[in-house]
Amino acid sequence: MSDDARTADAAIPAPGSPADGDDGRPTALATVQLDDELTRVTEWRFPPGTQTGMHTHELDYVVVPITTGTLRVLTPEGEQENVLVPGASYTRPVGSTHNVVNDTDAECAFVEVEFKRSR
Repeated sequence: MSDDARTADAAIPAPGSPADGDDGRPTALATVQLDDELTRVTEWRFPPGTQTGMHTHELDYVVVPITTGTLRVLTPEGEQENVLVPGASYTRPVGSTHNVVNDTDAECAFVEVEFKRSR
């Protein structure tokens, strides 16, 4: 699978590479599990010290945490902590701009489901 096929959002650097415009941390690992005309489903794994790099989502999406943990979310407006609880899903709208960073000593992971269009 190419790096492009594994990256959930074209604005996100290839997994494992330094993120453009960020602090040089390696990029979290994105594995696209499904990509069809309606949805794109991506598993995101954040080993300690990784990040997504600053990016803007082009689609509405749902996040389904699969591990516990805390990720730091940097936005143009500031930063916040995002506590992951397995099975406690949440949504984000199209246009969300952020860099997600794992500053902890434990891996964090979630599945992201993006909605391309309705039926």
